[in-house]
This record gives sequence, C-alpha cells and structure tokens, in this order.
Amino acid sequence: MMLSLSTLPHTLAANITHVLCDIDDTITTEGRLTAQAYTALENLQAAGITVIPITGRPAGWCDHIARMWPVSAVVGENGAFFMRYDHVARQMQRQFWVDQATQAVNRQKLNALADTILTQVPGCALASDQPYRLADLAIDFCEDVDPLSEPYVQKIVSLFEAAGATAKVSSIHVNGWFGDYDKLTMTKQLFKTLFSQSLEQLQDNILFIGDSPNDAPMFAFFNQSVGVANLRTQIERIDHLPTYVCHASGGAGFAEMAQYLLAARKPLSQQHWQCSD
Repeated sequence: MMLSLSTLPHTLAANITHVLCDIDDTITTEGRLTAQAYTALENLQAAGITVIPITGRPAGWCDHIARMWPVSAVVGENGAFFMRYDHVARQMQRQFWVDQATQAVNRQKLNALADTILTQVPGCALASDQPYRLADLAIDFCEDVDPLSEPYVQKIVSLFEAAGATAKVSSIHVNGWFGDYDKLTMTKQLFKTLFSQSLEQLQDNILFIGDSPNDAPMFAFFNQSVGVANLRTQIERIDHLPTYVCHASGGAGFAEMAQYLLAARKPLSQQHWQCSD
C-alpha cells in the first residue's frame, strides 16, 4: 500500500540532496512542461538539491535538457546513456552503455522489428520522437495516436521480447532495445562516474519520483520513492509501487514533492506545508 507523501518524515525529507525524476506525466502535464513544474526544478536547484531526470525520451531531447534545464545531468532512452553539460567548460559529457559499432548493429535489428510491430499491431505508430533516438525503438500507443487497449499494448511487448529485446511500457510508449540495461543500471553508472559514490551509499539522500511501469526498478530500489497521483491509473501494469504517492498529478505532483522537501529544510518553527489540488 502506498502512503501519502505527507507521511514521509520531515527528518528524512530534510536529508534529500538528490532528486531523480521521470519526465513524461511526472514533470509534464498532458504533454506540456508547465511553469509550475519548471519553477519547482529551479527551486530545487537553488536550494542545492541535485536534480537528474531519468527518462525514456530520446538522445536529441536529452541533449537539449542537459543544456537548457536546471538539472545536473540526464539519463535517457531508459538507460542507454547519460549526458551532462559542463556550463563552465562549455562541453557535453556523454556516456553510452554500448559502443558505436554495437549501436549500429542494434539499430538495424530494431528497424526490422519496427516493420513487424507496425504490421501486426493496428493503430500503433512510431513515436514522433523516434528520429532523435540512438539506442531504442519507441512505439506510440497513446501519445499521438488513439489509445490502444491493454491486449494490443501487451502484443507490442511480446513482439519485442520474441525478438530477444527488452521491452518497457511507459505512460505513452512501449520502448524496446537490445542490451542488459535499464533506468537503474545507468543511474548507478552515472553516480559512480560523476560523484564517485554508489547509490547504496547515498540511499538516505536520494528521492525518486515517477509514474509508470518503466519506473518500477527505481521504485523498488529507493527507500524514498514517490509516485505522482496519476500513477494510480497504471497500478496493474507496475511491478513494484513506490512507497509514497502525491496528492496531485503530473507536474503539479512534482511541484508538491519539491515544496515538501524544501519546507522540511526550514526550522521547525517555520515549517508549513499543504498539498495542492
């Protein structure tokens, strides 16, 4: 059973120094990045809290996010890589799970698999952001197409798996790739590379917030795991639920979480927190 975010002890909330977050339907709301959510990102950064999006979105988007958003790094394509932009040196640091030669071979297999899936599952489509992806194949089942029923979503998953690919369902896409990685494995690599610390060492200082099935490895790993309220619509798809859940959905839920963490850092006499609708 998930607990209300308001039950997260203030002593634990005050110790959070890193916020890891999904993007779609966690920071965004109905596909849009709201001023409320972006302000929450800025407020967390201003308070010295490291924010790192952990997303299924493509490399092209992640390059932009790493450069333009108030974040310290970004993990993209469900763990295929991380990117970090050094604003002082004006350099982008990128690290991929596999080398370029392996990426090229995997791309050919995924292109062939795309033809199979589009032929066998009526109503699905390549995700509109597919041209900006390097390592995975994203099949849209409700972002820019009419929502598909659960049996069709599961058929997409089964076609990926029959070809030997890993498949993960997000709130909008089924993402498939060849490789033994996911959001959690690349996040572990990022922390070793950038912070010279393991996630296990920082367990008490990290909070993860998400909303969908491909966030399950993160929900399972982190003690301070949080879902935005719209996660409730996908409970049957999610293997491991977060410990806490926000009152609000999407970007409003993300802002609710940020407000809670920042309020917990204030002296007890100044603490005042109220969830938003």
